[in-house]
Amino acid sequence: MTRSDTVKPLLATLKGNRQPVPPVWLMRQAGRYLPEYRALRAEKGGFLALAMDPDAAAEITLQPIRRFGMDGAILFSDILIVPMALGQDLWFETGEGPRLAPKIENRAVLDALVPSPEPLKPIYETVKRVAAALPASTTFLGFAGSPWTVATYMIAGQGSREQAEARRLAYSDPGMMSELVTRIADVTVEYLLGQIEAGVEAVQLFDSWSGSLSPAQFEQWVIAPTARIVSGLRARAPGVPIIGFPKGAGGKIAAYARETRVDAVGLDESVDPVWADSVLPKDLPVQGNLDPLALIAGGETLSTAVTRILAAFADRPHIFNLGHGIQQDTPIAHVEALLAQLRGAK
Repeated sequence: MTRSDTVKPLLATLKGNRQPVPPVWLMRQAGRYLPEYRALRAEKGGFLALAMDPDAAAEITLQPIRRFGMDGAILFSDILIVPMALGQDLWFETGEGPRLAPKIENRAVLDALVPSPEPLKPIYETVKRVAAALPASTTFLGFAGSPWTVATYMIAGQGSREQAEARRLAYSDPGMMSELVTRIADVTVEYLLGQIEAGVEAVQLFDSWSGSLSPAQFEQWVIAPTARIVSGLRARAPGVPIIGFPKGAGGKIAAYARETRVDAVGLDESVDPVWADSVLPKDLPVQGNLDPLALIAGGETLSTAVTRILAAFADRPHIFNLGHGIQQDTPIAHVEALLAQLRGAK
């Protein structure tokens, strides 16, 4: 039996088929809350070294599948691979996160970048290794950062809670911002197509910082470039589902779903699932949206939150997930309890 011959609950859900038990995967499920990940990182080195090592990255991608039997495997990589392909240098400072240079502070810096596809090649090798090793019923998810979120890192040279540098540039020089966002979008299409060719079956666009924008800016810097990516992928990889995850979008989520034409929308933990169900198209698959801190809390807090989400999305295709990435201090026993509750739901 081949992977294509087997029913994949998560992939079926993304294609609009509601399942009696919602499929589940967790954002950042391949990572530092797992002892097997920490052991491999101690052996191999830092995060970027792991992400660019196909053998290590494939092993990390597979770890939560072996341990928990998740319905989806998410590629172990980083959203900042695309800036590397656009010509920036990327490294990680211990305890401080990513750094990118040169900062895209003006058009001269942007125009001086020399794009190269070389940083993308190890990721494709990882995809090939994982695709060959996954259980037949597991859907393989690739991903990339959405252009706005990636641009905030490229402009500031690091993460920024308020994204002030990018927002200032968007107001002061919208032409330059448009050029940067378009470059990111076009490389992202090629990058995701490469992942698809190597073996992923669906892709997710992470817009982790979309919540920092006004409605007009959200339309310009989140919806429009996401729609560009969706259109590019549909033209060349028809039938491959696309999940859009605009964290912090709030009341703009319905416009995002309608105008980007993604196949499914990921909801963060701040979104009321009952409200989301009422404003989103009835047949649109949704993903989410358990608060990662409720998972840490466990017990009745976790059980009640899960029950409410399941009830809100009982009549539509639903993929159970967190509202953002799993925290490193999440007890494994709480993940096991979550899965037991979900899989006991009929």
